[in-house]
Amino acid sequence: MSKHEQTAKSVLEKIGGESNVKTMTHCMTRLRFELRDNNKADRAALENTPGVMGTNIAGTQFQVIIGNDVPKVYEEINKVAAFGGGSAQAEEGPKKKRNPFSALLDVISGIFTPLLPALAGAGMIKALLSVSDAFGWMAADSSTYQILKVIGDGTFFFLPILIAFSAARKFGSSMFLAAAIAGAVLHPDLTALFGSGGDLNFLGLPVTVVTYSSSVIPILLAIWASSYVEKFLDKIIPSALKLLFVPMLTLLVIVPATLVAFGPVGSIIGQSLAGGITWLIDNTGIFGGLVLGGTMSLIIMTGMHWALVPIAILSLSEQGFDYILPIMFAANLGQAGATFGVFLRSRNPQFKALSLSTSFSAMMGITEPAMYGVNMRLKKPFVAGLIGGAVGGAIYGLFQVKIYVMAGGAGLPGIPAMIGPTFVYGMIGMAVAFVVAAAATFIMGFKDVAVPASETAPTTDAAPVATEEAPAAVVVPEVAVIRNTELLSPLAGTVLPLSEVDDATFAGEYMGKGIAVIPSAGVVTAPADGIVNSLAVTKHAVGMQTSDGAELLIHIGLNTVRLKGQHFNVLVEEGEAVVAGQPLITFNMNAIRAAGYSLTTPMIVTNTKEFEGFTSLHEGSIESGEPLLKLNVADQNLAALGD
Repeated sequence: MSKHEQTAKSVLEKIGGESNVKTMTHCMTRLRFELRDNNKADRAALENTPGVMGTNIAGTQFQVIIGNDVPKVYEEINKVAAFGGGSAQAEEGPKKKRNPFSALLDVISGIFTPLLPALAGAGMIKALLSVSDAFGWMAADSSTYQILKVIGDGTFFFLPILIAFSAARKFGSSMFLAAAIAGAVLHPDLTALFGSGGDLNFLGLPVTVVTYSSSVIPILLAIWASSYVEKFLDKIIPSALKLLFVPMLTLLVIVPATLVAFGPVGSIIGQSLAGGITWLIDNTGIFGGLVLGGTMSLIIMTGMHWALVPIAILSLSEQGFDYILPIMFAANLGQAGATFGVFLRSRNPQFKALSLSTSFSAMMGITEPAMYGVNMRLKKPFVAGLIGGAVGGAIYGLFQVKIYVMAGGAGLPGIPAMIGPTFVYGMIGMAVAFVVAAAATFIMGFKDVAVPASETAPTTDAAPVATEEAPAAVVVPEVAVIRNTELLSPLAGTVLPLSEVDDATFAGEYMGKGIAVIPSAGVVTAPADGIVNSLAVTKHAVGMQTSDGAELLIHIGLNTVRLKGQHFNVLVEEGEAVVAGQPLITFNMNAIRAAGYSLTTPMIVTNTKEFEGFTSLHEGSIESGEPLLKLNVADQNLAALGD
């Protein structure tokens, strides 16, 4: 029997047996049980079990701390037990008062993010038809063209049904009932009734004629209200009657309410928002584009760009074009250009490669690796990216560049969306944003990541570039020799002693000694050269082994396993060699806080017993990459190594 099988068998016995377990999940370090009776679990025996580092009770959850081997123990328990679940199984987060604006952004992003593949796919088909029209590839009256047009238009015509389904999932109500509500307001007979003229009413209440196809806000208001009506009815109607009467009464309340109130109000709001952006560009021109282009990357960093997505969709629906998304193109190309400028000027081969790859990603519309991993780390290139975005945005504002369909991302894949009268200016704006940002980065300079001495060649004609210390190339032997180690901060923020972390497992050093940071920016970087040896399925934690033999766990936030990977973006893979300062994971700070979770991020040395001394090197505010923790091996080990 393997050690993981033995641990699994012992844990299952000492938590009260299989019959005492309602559910089991796991995160990066712990088995998380919902037990029928916590008193049946023998905590003292569990904590003396080989392979178990400790136990903890958080609310109703009984946690058994395993460490890096938790997935293997979890798998072994599932082999012999009838319960289970997934490591990302849903759990309710702590109920805390949320900032209303942050909560609104979280709702918008949660609703529209799942829709983006459908919108982008259908939009690209519409864009290709625009290309066909421009070059005469197909006759517009051919059956092939018409079928392609239906494929492209279908998603947008029935957009309220997609929004209803996604919104119901976000609001916690019936998704299929929500789709039925949207289907009712899109019914052809209702459209015909609207087109018949004359006054319309429902039980004496006036019904306003509204076009619901391709609309956004009316259905959002309807499903938001529906979620409350449905939950209220579910509480008061007896169980035997719920299946029939909850959906029937919800439809009878919400559909008429939509026709009488939500539809007209939502239509007015939508037209006002779309018209407001149009007015801004039409009347401020170059100035409006300059301001929006120069601040768009900052807007994206805060997550506020999600509030612009429905406005862009509304503008496309109401007016057939949109001014906002082209400016996102300019901002993204600005960040891509700045990162390319770093590639041109940096003398560190590894950092040059990182800069080039993230520049390409940003050109494709994925800017987080470029912004967090390169530009913000070096500071001046991020400013250069804002300058490039501002200049590109000014061109877009001056020539009123538009997109005509929702296609691809806000980068090179989305170029077909610009095909129309302002297409040439759109391409010029993107190119200028890229070139200006690259040139500004090259001219302004930055504090470069230093090249190891063995790789540095003397130069006489290159512009001087200030450098910061950087480690040599990563070399991690299969059995790493434990050496004195200096760990850099994986985050910008405020240093916090591990004992002050609001989690008994970390504060009690069950996993090992370490330190914590309360982040001020949403990117985790490698604290030393090494190998990524584990990534949480839920993306909230990463483990690595440094080239000096330290085994580390970086856990973003507390109890963030419950987010099931939402708001996290992993930039590396298991087994990948990384250098100190390389971005590992980015995360949306506002969204995580809005969901009610602490962002306090512990960095744990899981092989603590290999080190004798742990010295904090910093207090208070710290920047990512600054020295944070010193690890010293025992003197006798140093002597054996010849140090």
